[in-house]
Amino acid sequence: MSEQPTAWIETIDEADATGDVAAAYEKCGDRRSGNVDHIMKVHSLHPQSMLDHQQLYKTLMYGKSLLTRPQREMIAVVVSAINRCVY
Repeated sequence: MSEQPTAWIETIDEADATGDVAAAYEKCGDRRSGNVDHIMKVHSLHPQSMLDHQQLYKTLMYGKSLLTRPQREMIAVVVSAINRCVY
């Protein structure tokens, strides 16, 4: 099995997070595991951008649209496959 890719961008580990970073991790992380996805963790040096990223995602995936939720997910999967993205 191949190793999961990591970001080249400096990030703050969940265990080392304090203040605004810890608060952003709390809001953006997986509530069950406490882990924060790499796609969000790359914002750890600027926690407001993490919160903004999450809000953009929620708007695109759950906001009012002519597209259904499954259609939006299918578009995301196709774009990720084209980009060879593991997310």
